[in-house]
Order: sequence, then C-alpha cells, then structure tokens
Amino acid sequence: MVVLVRNPVHAVLFLVLAFFTSAGIWILLEAEFLAIVLVLVYVGAVMVLFLFVVMMLDFNLTPLRAGFVRYLPAGALVAAIVLIEMTLVVGPKHFGMDNIAAPIRHAADYSNTRELGSILYTIYVYPFEIAAVILLLAIVAAIALTMRKRPQTKYQNPAQQVMIRREDRIRVVKMQAEKKHRDE
Repeated sequence: MVVLVRNPVHAVLFLVLAFFTSAGIWILLEAEFLAIVLVLVYVGAVMVLFLFVVMMLDFNLTPLRAGFVRYLPAGALVAAIVLIEMTLVVGPKHFGMDNIAAPIRHAADYSNTRELGSILYTIYVYPFEIAAVILLLAIVAAIALTMRKRPQTKYQNPAQQVMIRREDRIRVVKMQAEKKHRDE
C-alpha cells in the first residue's frame, strides 16, 4: 500500500503500519529489544520526520504519476525477476510450515539484548563501525545537499561580529547639561 496509494501522507502512514507489523514479528521471534528499537527509532523519529517533510513540501504529483503507466511493464518485469530469484535462492522447501523447528526455550535470566550486544561488539564490531561511518557520511551529505543560499534570507557573519570595535557602533556626543525650569 505504501507504493500503490496515491496520497503521500497515507503512504507514510502505511509505512508506519508496516513498521509496527515488523515490530510484532520481532516480538514473536523473542527479540523484544529490536522490536522496541524499531518502534522508537523508526516510528517515533524517522516516520514523524517523513510525515512532516511530506506535509510541508506540498508535492505536485501529476508529473510523478504521468510516467507510471509508461514504466509499468519494466517494473513488472523487474518484480517478476526478483520473485524468480528469491524462489530459486530460498527454494520451495523452505516455504512450508513443516520445516519450522520447535522454539528454543531460554532460562529466566536470559537477555537477548546482552546476547545481541556481545555479538555486535565482538564478532561484528568492524562492520558495525563501518555502517556507523556510512550513516554519518549520509547525514553530512544530506545536509550539504539541502543547504543552499537564498537571496532573501539574512545571514550573520560571526567573524565580523567578533572583530567589531566600539567606535564603529557608538558615537559619543557631548552636550551641555540642561537647566531645570522653576515651574517643575
């Protein structure tokens, strides 16, 4: 529905629904920490940001929808190729319910968060750090791409503000003192 719905606000709300269902799957797989992180980070932060961006940008969707029918056969072909590849890689033997093993039961003091942290920061520490650097690079690139000079916006130059002298801003005028009137 995220792709098929016409209204972009509805598409973002369907994406929020998809994240909630993904969090439900994580809970069923006994990965509560990942489910909570998915809800807090993606639904709580990223989707709110997407929703604000979509609502504030006021898209003109008619040019975007004009090419939909033209690219539909190519999109259907790519979707069919991806479906065939997934079927060949995973295979039909893994799609059945008879191959599901009995769930592994853990002790009462078992913490999947501790297990996730120990694996993430020991075995996968370098891929984790590389992913962090790539995300940082993506943030810097997004900021650099969206920053542009607008002629109607006033900018302050902190270097000029620091180098200013008192004589440039204040003019001291010497005046004679006024005499008080006797009426007052």
